[in-house]
Amino acid sequence: MSFEPSYIKLYESGELAKRVEFADLMLKSCDICPRDCHVDRTVDEISYCVSGYHPIVSSYTPHFGEEPVLVGTNGAGNIFFGNCNLRCAYCQNFTISQNWKVERKNEVSFERLAEIMIELQNKGCHNIGLVSPTHFAAQILRSINIAAGKGLRLPIIYNTNAYDSVEMLKLLDGVIDIYLPDLKYGNDEYAKRYSKAGNYFEKAKLAVKEMFRQVGDKLTYEGNVVVRGLIIRHLVLPNDLAESEEVLKFIAKELSKDINLSVMSQYYPIFKATDEILLNRTIRESEYDRVMRLLDKYGLEKVWTQEMESQETYRPDFEGNREKPFSF
Repeated sequence: MSFEPSYIKLYESGELAKRVEFADLMLKSCDICPRDCHVDRTVDEISYCVSGYHPIVSSYTPHFGEEPVLVGTNGAGNIFFGNCNLRCAYCQNFTISQNWKVERKNEVSFERLAEIMIELQNKGCHNIGLVSPTHFAAQILRSINIAAGKGLRLPIIYNTNAYDSVEMLKLLDGVIDIYLPDLKYGNDEYAKRYSKAGNYFEKAKLAVKEMFRQVGDKLTYEGNVVVRGLIIRHLVLPNDLAESEEVLKFIAKELSKDINLSVMSQYYPIFKATDEILLNRTIRESEYDRVMRLLDKYGLEKVWTQEMESQETYRPDFEGNREKPFSF
């Protein structure tokens, strides 16, 4: 491929290694996400994300359930990280995000994570998709530095819940080629109740602004596959619990109306959502249509949408990922 990820120059100049060491210092009093737990993860002290020094890899595979511009013909090389810094009641990946005793057994070395990236490259994947990377961002940075020395040349996707530290994101500037945040809520009260993050929207807005600063609102393609840019996801929740209008208003007024969005209809009541009366159903077509009208209201036109399905035909797969058709 002719596109060269910008982390290659950072690696060759030694700048990437310097950032790795700085990120390691952040782990000594951990503030790599907005939880600011301040435990020393370099000696395996744990706190909210129940994660120590080494990354936890639940699975990795060529994946075809992302937006078409990310999967191409050979798939995105997704790496699914265990544990999480949120506690979403409706998490479709709860078996790996909130199953801490099991996931600690899936710890890998930094060298092994680098090898996984190379394996996915050798399988022909178009990119490396870091799925739920926030609580391992510093460790991932170290593994990318190792992988670059072993010949990694793929664009890297940061597929995040958007509850990220701006300072950590600054260390990823020029390392991450494609940011793929899921901007979950426009209301901190709902975020606190359903994801245990009472300052979610406040912190997520700052994080997404930093992502936008780094890569802007234009997508760079090689062939039919994106190699650089920002795509913001938003999952529509029943009863407007995501407060979608606030999310879209923020994007249009504080970022850019040219931002590429992916508006997802795949919500399914699972895990603890079945105990929450407002979450215990799929979304209605009228609820999704309302978000479509809000896109028009705020002049947001670059949008991937998903076809609605009935509750009877809608079931998550073993990883909780839906491979539903997207249209633009």
